[in-house]
Parts: sequence; C-alpha cells; structure tokens
Amino acid sequence: MRALAVIPARYNSTRYPGKPLVKIGERCMLHHVWQNVVDSNLFSEVIIATDHEEIYSTAVAWGAKVEMTSTEHPSGTDRCAEVLAKYKNQHFDCIINIQGDEPFISSVPLTQIVGLFKRPEVQIGTLYKYISDAKDYNNPNTVKMIHDVNGKAIYFSRYPIPYIREPAEAHFSHQRHIGLYGFRPDILTRIVSLPVSSLEKAECLEQLRWIEHGFSIHAEETQYEMISVDTPEDLLKAEEFLNKLKSNYNGH
Repeated sequence: MRALAVIPARYNSTRYPGKPLVKIGERCMLHHVWQNVVDSNLFSEVIIATDHEEIYSTAVAWGAKVEMTSTEHPSGTDRCAEVLAKYKNQHFDCIINIQGDEPFISSVPLTQIVGLFKRPEVQIGTLYKYISDAKDYNNPNTVKMIHDVNGKAIYFSRYPIPYIREPAEAHFSHQRHIGLYGFRPDILTRIVSLPVSSLEKAECLEQLRWIEHGFSIHAEETQYEMISVDTPEDLLKAEEFLNKLKSNYNGH
C-alpha cells in the first residue's frame, strides 16, 4: 500500500501564532511530528504543507520535503488536497492528514489509520478513544462522536452525545474523537470542493460537512492518547512529557 502523509503547518494560529516552530527540548514542535511520522516507516512520501517562508526554510534545513501552499486555505484538509494535486503523477492508496501540533504522534495510531484503507469500502478514516476523564464530557474542545454497528460515524459534536436521559439505567461510554484523518485520493479531491454545510457552521467541525453530503467516515478505536499543543500552557505539559520520556529511556 502506498500512503502519503501530509503535515499541514500554518504559522498564524489564532490561539498560538508561530506554534509549529516553538521548541520542545532541542527540536521545534514540527520537527518532532515529522521525525515520528518518518520513523513509522508507513509512508511512501512525508510532506510538510505550509504557507509560511520561515516554516518552509526551517523544515528544508533539517531535510524535510516541504510544499508551499495557499494562504487562503480554511483548513488542513484543503492544504492536503493541494499537495495531492502537486503529486498527481504518483499513485497513492490513501492520504493521511497528520496535525502539526501533535509532537508525540507514534506509529500506533498511524498504523491503525493506514490499516483502515486495506478495506475497499473505506472512503474516509479516523480514530476515537473512550473518554476516561470526566472533565472532557462537557469540554467543547473535546469533540465527541458516535458510530453505527459497522463502525461508520453517525455524528460529531462539541456537546456530550448521546444525551443520557436515565443515567441510572444507561451504560454508555462516550467517545472522544482523535483528529487524525485518512482519505482516498478521489474522495479528498471531492470533499474540498463541497460548500460549507449547516451542521459544520453550527458546530465548527468540517467532518460534519462530509457526512451531511453523504460521505462515510469509518472510525476505529485506539488506546493512543494524543497530546496536542494549542496554547503556551500546553507547551509546558509537552516539555514535561518529553522529560518523562527521556527519564524512562535513561532509566533503561
């Protein structure tokens, strides 16, 4: 299977401008992401997609393949589609969109999401994890999802879904969406041309546009816990996590 990994890296993040280049240990965050993706040995190509010259030159300096993409893209999905168009002479079975703010991404979730595309019926793939921390239930930044008996996503929401009418009688574990996506090449090309949908506007979740237009999203459970860096406070947590990893490694 030939898989293309695209790591969108936008400089002007609303909550944390310049975050792809912030240092975590001796490397910038984007370098951590790229290195972990390369080390997974799952991808025929690993491409950083950016709209910023400093990100471009910094990543090229450490040996990454980088594509300059439009500053007008509203999402990383659109950036992935532009990269795919630039590599249209190569065949890929799937394109994996890997967030540039997940510095500790590992081969575990990457293997899972690439593996989904061994099934010919999969158009779009993603992952979820059961919520274990109660504070995530009502956190709008923790996206929840539900799926059908065949593993297809039914809905995504920032609100806890489903509503539990009789808590004492219910035995339902809420699912946290892990924002890692895979696409068939033709599906990616089609979904970025879709108009913004009413559900997407309501929840500010682009995957609802795909569902509302009839595309299927297959979801698989993972045990992997994503560590995203969205704020300076998150950066401190990432540094602590890195130091813990180093301590464990040196301890062995």
